[in-house]
Amino acid sequence: MAGRIDGKVAVITGGASGIGEGSVRLFAEEGGRVVVADIQDERGHALVESIGGDTTYVHADVSSEAQVQGAVAHAVDRFGRIDAIFNNAGFAGTLDGITEVDEAGYDQVMDPLLKGVFFGIKHSARAMIAQGDGGAIVSTASIAGVNAGNGPVIYSVAKGAVMHLTKVAAYELGEHNIRVNCICPGGIATPIFGKSLGLSAEEADKTVEGIAEVMGQLQPIKRSGQPSDIAHAALWLSSDDSTFVTGHALVVDGGATLGRPRTDDFGGGVQRMFDALGIEMPTE
Repeated sequence: MAGRIDGKVAVITGGASGIGEGSVRLFAEEGGRVVVADIQDERGHALVESIGGDTTYVHADVSSEAQVQGAVAHAVDRFGRIDAIFNNAGFAGTLDGITEVDEAGYDQVMDPLLKGVFFGIKHSARAMIAQGDGGAIVSTASIAGVNAGNGPVIYSVAKGAVMHLTKVAAYELGEHNIRVNCICPGGIATPIFGKSLGLSAEEADKTVEGIAEVMGQLQPIKRSGQPSDIAHAALWLSSDDSTFVTGHALVVDGGATLGRPRTDDFGGGVQRMFDALGIEMPTE
């Protein structure tokens, strides 16, 4: 039985861990030929080896236009075309407030989260236009771009910009039958939280279970989001099941944006999240 993206070629940035890894595995299971683009070379190669088939790895730092272009070129060179890209790479970055963020912290976040998405759209669209038969572009935004208070300030600004970039690109590329959409995840249990606080990849992996337990109490649907939740959304937006959907920001958050968490222990939940990360909760 053919998969939902059988034979389609997809590039997934940030594909070696977290949401990206979950998406790589699902896309491959559904018949996709997948390019894993990441800077975690050891993990990326191990992932490709574990999946086998038409899956390949390329080193790509999405803060560099040349490396984003190279990831798209790798797909075209290896498989002859590109049908979809999931601009997913990113991290939380600086936790400083707006009066404290410096230029280096600003650039460190905006370069991969916004510039990386912009050039992912640019270079995949160029290849799709040359092919002449359209394609699907999906990017990871966030509920931090939907409402204030759901993430650090620069991260939130970048994700809000990704949402508007999605609309602008969808408007411009629609005539080429290229659909552009984004996904706004809520609290997804991945190592991103630990990594943003300076933990090593191995240490960050150990925090995921504890973070999932806490996140399960912070929205109406009482479980933490999983990478597979976002992977299934990305698969749908990349497949022929969504050919009349473009310029859309799909919120996948268990109801987190519906209002204040229904718990009398919100502060305690935050404390348990920091405990799960193995660090001291800031007091100011």
